[in-house]
Amino acid sequence: MKEIFQNLYEMTAFNSLIAEPQFLIMYAIAFILLYLGIKKQYEPLLLVPIAFGVLLANFPGGDMGVIQADENGMVNLHGVMKNIWEMPLHDIAHELGIMNFIYYMLIKTGFLPPVIFMGVGALTDFGPMLRNLRLSIFGAAAQLGIFTVLLVAILMGFTPKEAASLGIIGGADGPTAIFTTIKLAPHLLGPIAIAAYSYMALVPVIIPLVVNLLCTKKELSINMKEQEKKYPSTTEIKNLRVLKIIFPIVVTTIVALFVPTAVPLIGMLMFGNLVKEIGSNTSRLFDAASNSIMNTATIFLGLSVGATMTSEAFLNLTTIGIVIGGFLAFALSIAGGILFVKIVNLFTKKKINPLIGATGLSAVPMAARVANEIALKYDQKNHVLQYCMASNISGVIGSAVAAGVLISFLG
Repeated sequence: MKEIFQNLYEMTAFNSLIAEPQFLIMYAIAFILLYLGIKKQYEPLLLVPIAFGVLLANFPGGDMGVIQADENGMVNLHGVMKNIWEMPLHDIAHELGIMNFIYYMLIKTGFLPPVIFMGVGALTDFGPMLRNLRLSIFGAAAQLGIFTVLLVAILMGFTPKEAASLGIIGGADGPTAIFTTIKLAPHLLGPIAIAAYSYMALVPVIIPLVVNLLCTKKELSINMKEQEKKYPSTTEIKNLRVLKIIFPIVVTTIVALFVPTAVPLIGMLMFGNLVKEIGSNTSRLFDAASNSIMNTATIFLGLSVGATMTSEAFLNLTTIGIVIGGFLAFALSIAGGILFVKIVNLFTKKKINPLIGATGLSAVPMAARVANEIALKYDQKNHVLQYCMASNISGVIGSAVAAGVLISFLG
């Protein structure tokens, strides 16, 4: 009887939890992320799958954690080193588990990030940006965090490729961060993806923090509609629908010629947007890109990225550096946009609310919504959403181009 109870005890995970209590830390992280996604509603479509993936990966004996291959593609399989790229997919599923199968088939190959970008494009309306083109420049200014943290990370001991993957968190775009890291530093994919998506989910906390540090009440009260009345724009768009159809084609062509490495992201983003703007003739493509394909990709991406966060991969100094550096990149990107608005306001009569600069990162449309809520606190009639969207949308393009530049120089 004693032997039966012993076998039953060994069958459970309690023995491993006692021997390796670091699993409890990972459970706490998973529960916090679930709380933020469910209770606080911070990007639940992303944070809930990622958090549950973290939970699944850290159950001893569950074989749901992703085993990261080294730079040469080698993984430790029952004490034997094997090249993951020489293993058939069915062997990966059988030997390493279903989550490794999903990860190496869909994530490590770089397949899902461009697919998600296609869905993002289908859900994006470039109209606010096209109507306020002068505000789109702040999407470029907000990339400051990417390149500043890149330099700081190199000084701290990260390799240039690792530093670039860390810096891209400042673009506030999960698929872009994953795509860049896959190309440059795949061994850091887990913590970088978690940091990128976590900070995206915390946009409602981080933007107000940076805004309150850098902006005065007078600046945040600048009413964009009143400024438009005082200094009306001389540019008039006669046929916005035609422009919205031409825009994705032109942008793809220009980016492809100047930054070819950005084409997988920009090209898919613009294709998704194009099928949306054409209208009824491509409505079925738009519906698939924005619904079934996008939702399926998000589920697999979230679960498998979360599953990379095993205790071995997360609880180390490198990960702590990534978490700190990612926050710095994120905050500097927001600050860069704000400071550029302040500089522009020194030389123009038509003033711009600094909140527009704060939304130059890629967290669409949450960043714009958060900025609009801040503006309304100071003036209930000051709706800046459409102006913030101009900067916010351009930030998506800016971060993808920045990723392409980094991959081109360092890949």
